[in-house]
Amino acid sequence: MNYANNVWKLYAIRFFHNLIPAYVIERLFWEQRGMTIQMVVYTEIIYAITVVLLEIPTGIIADKWSRKKMIVIDGFLGCCELLILVFANKFRHFAAAIFLAGVGRAAYSGSENALLYDSLLSSGKEHNFEKCLGRLNACDFSAAILAALSGSLMASRFGFEFNYWVSFAGMFVSLCISFLLAEPEIKSRPDAPTAIKEYVAESVRFFGRNYGVCVVLLSGMVMGAALNFIDEFWQLYVNRLGIPVIFFGLFSAGLSFIRLPGNVLAYRLKNRMSYRGLISGVVFVFTAGFLYISAVKGYTSLAVIFVICVVSGVMEPLTSGYLHHRIDSSMRATIDS
Repeated sequence: MNYANNVWKLYAIRFFHNLIPAYVIERLFWEQRGMTIQMVVYTEIIYAITVVLLEIPTGIIADKWSRKKMIVIDGFLGCCELLILVFANKFRHFAAAIFLAGVGRAAYSGSENALLYDSLLSSGKEHNFEKCLGRLNACDFSAAILAALSGSLMASRFGFEFNYWVSFAGMFVSLCISFLLAEPEIKSRPDAPTAIKEYVAESVRFFGRNYGVCVVLLSGMVMGAALNFIDEFWQLYVNRLGIPVIFFGLFSAGLSFIRLPGNVLAYRLKNRMSYRGLISGVVFVFTAGFLYISAVKGYTSLAVIFVICVVSGVMEPLTSGYLHHRIDSSMRATIDS
């Protein structure tokens, strides 16, 4: 079987999974339904706790059961999440939706990268992982750009709720495509079942033996967490500056567009610069940028936010590639998680 076909299917899944026009007006929609900033923070805590608690268990399930099925589960839960949000008017409704989003995120995390790498490995093209992952992220951001540009127009004309129905349609298409994936054979998987405790113990031992991997991943995690605050709260920041909702789509599209070059060119940059040089440069820009936007409130901070997003594009392909080239396929999703 030609497992290389999984690559374009993963591209399509990622595109439709992120074709979510609801994101561009998400915080305003929630505010309209009675959600305060404090309540939003509570849902973010629920999401974070859910992901942290389920990351390793879902990674183990993906390795022992099926990476494809975990991706299917994520698509199904994504559809459920959007349906709940359409009718949500109380905190518990939003909390339930975000809990499902956390479960889906944990199921998807690790499974996608593991399926991508092993599909390339089965075709002898594992050296293209960073390139394919960068293009996968490009599909993500392209969908986000399209959703942002159309989302602001749809919201201003048809209301916020309409965006959620369109988002549900995109998620449903993603779910349907996920059924077409083929599970690559994992040649290094042991014949005898491995106990769950052994999976966890081996993961811990792996990181203990690979200090460099720990440093690279920790850098990526810290910067990803910092970037998440921009992704989650830029709408409120822009709204407080008095910028009309109709321009939110342009701003959201801009944030996605400027991350494309870093993702697409990361595999070339790693051949010209050391990991230490690349990551140190990104960390410096992040640190200086967040110090500035925390001290200065105004339009210049928007420009700094764009600069942060520009350099952030190289991080995921670099960190994921650095990890996956060094781990065994039988525990790929577990260690990635």
